[in-house]
Amino acid sequence: MLRTVCKSKIHGAVVTEANLQYTGSLTLDAELMRAADLIPYEKVQVVNINNGVRFETYCIEGLAGSGTVCINGAAARLAAVGDTIIVISYVQATDEELQSLAPKVVFLGQDNRIRHVTTESYDLSSVEGVVRFDDPSSKA
Repeated sequence: MLRTVCKSKIHGAVVTEANLQYTGSLTLDAELMRAADLIPYEKVQVVNINNGVRFETYCIEGLAGSGTVCINGAAARLAAVGDTIIVISYVQATDEELQSLAPKVVFLGQDNRIRHVTTESYDLSSVEGVVRFDDPSSKA
């Protein structure tokens, strides 16, 4: 069985542009993409903290170090310049793969600069019915 879980997220990004005429996507500063382990054209979910709207798109690289967070295409109607958003990427993984998965959270400060990055882990030890592959007493 595959579970869909958070792979990484960029927390507290402030929208710098909204370009309705562009063909679609989310342009992100290339440094932010690298920090969050995102690749060009990777599917992401965007959560707008200001209005509660959630939408899916894909990300493309903007100029590294620019702080760019630009909502493109029709999605530009869902966020305004100055809105604070969260960008979330997901991965599908087996319970065994989750044991070694380490989701990243990139926290941003002023001008969309990286404030700090944390790495989380999936502790499945207390989840009933989940087989721990590193535990010999667990039955697969």
